[in-house]
Amino acid sequence: MNLISQVLWQGGRWGAAIKSVNPARRTVTPAVNTLGRRRSYRASFPGVHRGLHTTFVRMSEQNGIPEASSVPTAGIIIIGDEILKGQTRDTNTHFLSKHLHSYGVKVQRVSVIPDDVPTIAKEVAQFSKAYTFVLTSGGIGPTHDDLTFEGVAAAFEEKVHPHPLLVKLISGFFKTDDLSSPAMKMAHIPESAELHFGEDKSKGVKSRYPIISVKNVTIFPGVPHLLERAFALLGEKLFHRPGMGFKVHRVFLTADEVSIATYLNDTVAKYPSVSFGSYPKLFHSYYKTKITMESLDEEILQEAEQYFKSQLEEGTVIDYMEDTVTSPWDYIDNLSVLNPSLEAPLQEALDILNQCFDRYSPEEICICYNGGKDCLVVLHLAYALMQKKYPKNKLQAVYITEPKAFPQVTEFVQHSVNRYDLDCDIIPGPMKAALAKVLENRPKIKAMIMGTRRSDPYSDELDFFSPTDKDWPAMMRVNPILNWKYSNVWDFIRGLYLPYCPLYDRGYTSLGSQDNTLPNPLLETRDRIGQVVYLPAYTLKEEDMERKGRISSKH
Repeated sequence: MNLISQVLWQGGRWGAAIKSVNPARRTVTPAVNTLGRRRSYRASFPGVHRGLHTTFVRMSEQNGIPEASSVPTAGIIIIGDEILKGQTRDTNTHFLSKHLHSYGVKVQRVSVIPDDVPTIAKEVAQFSKAYTFVLTSGGIGPTHDDLTFEGVAAAFEEKVHPHPLLVKLISGFFKTDDLSSPAMKMAHIPESAELHFGEDKSKGVKSRYPIISVKNVTIFPGVPHLLERAFALLGEKLFHRPGMGFKVHRVFLTADEVSIATYLNDTVAKYPSVSFGSYPKLFHSYYKTKITMESLDEEILQEAEQYFKSQLEEGTVIDYMEDTVTSPWDYIDNLSVLNPSLEAPLQEALDILNQCFDRYSPEEICICYNGGKDCLVVLHLAYALMQKKYPKNKLQAVYITEPKAFPQVTEFVQHSVNRYDLDCDIIPGPMKAALAKVLENRPKIKAMIMGTRRSDPYSDELDFFSPTDKDWPAMMRVNPILNWKYSNVWDFIRGLYLPYCPLYDRGYTSLGSQDNTLPNPLLETRDRIGQVVYLPAYTLKEEDMERKGRISSKH
């Protein structure tokens, strides 16, 4: 899809012309689920796989259309030479699969094919017979290689023809009546095609160009943001059935996949209507295996989960939460109840941050974030308060880099920027020059939130609010966790299951640069074959030895 078609899809002056159009909804006979199950993805895990069970579809002898079933199915066809050549990254498959699954639709196959009419026709015809819904992406623009309409028409032994409404829309926008023009190519659609105009009633937004469908095949644009916009307006109407949707349970285990295989296989055999998935994690801070269970029946799902858990050793299952950032207060408020030793430090930090947000506006506040454990605590709390007080504002941040930084730290900082949706500047050190640059870029900044604790060098006499020295860029340093202990930091991070820099799981207890930081020798141990390894940072008992791994440390 080139610039011409993108302009057309994004709408323009002719948008109002479609408001009287209300095409009839298509009817599609859903597919049958015969509860057929794929064999194991490997011999040691019969009945278990990384995803949903493959289901088999029974066809009507009269017309080859899938018969009725409680679980609709879908096949996705991605069309485009640029995908096959690696010139364009396909993100549409992930988007469509994710949202179809949320509607209770099982995506059973994804195909990527070239811009070729016979290939498109063959694939569409096969998919149309096999699945309840077929979704295509790409190949519907005005250029010579946009052949999806022709291919879909051929799949059903039809021809393309100029649709009167599309001709009117395109003629009005591109000021041409020439049916052979490139723009008018987009008005030529299969003879039995239906037009679907979406509407977001909550925002009063109507789509300015229709989605085309032929029988059970829905044709989407290939440009990701156009596809996503169209699906947002029409996806629920076209693919969701009231009351239909998978219920999903997740179980997180501290045991590896092999050690729980027998119990899992037993559960799979006992509950054939539940789909199970097993996802091992070789390097994760909290769990080793994630088990997913999916079903349309919540009662059966709960029964299967309890049966599986009942077979495991005590302590194997953890109450891991995959996202404690989106709604942070749901978890922060409960943390001090679960861990009373955190109640006083947490309240003190929140009091300081509340004072900060009372004294300064969001535009005057910035957080100095370096990816370390202390900064992570402060970031999470500051973000939570920002969401409560100023939900429409982004938290301003600065990451001050240093030579020979650990790549794991740099990568984690980037993940944090994305996770907390930070408005972040990346500025090279040293600190003094970097802060001057911050004020140059953001002259309204008056307060810099820091992750400083009293155990840090030269920090024993700091206050919660400490102005910078006279020869430094003028701003207020805000230190919410100044009185926190090493154990408080880890109790907070791990109590909320926050992701943290993986170096901490390799024995690093205080992070600097590659030049001045080593794993803490107090955490050194041996593995089963006698090789030196290091325990995770949160296991350190001697809190005053936190900086033992720093080469310049006096300890």
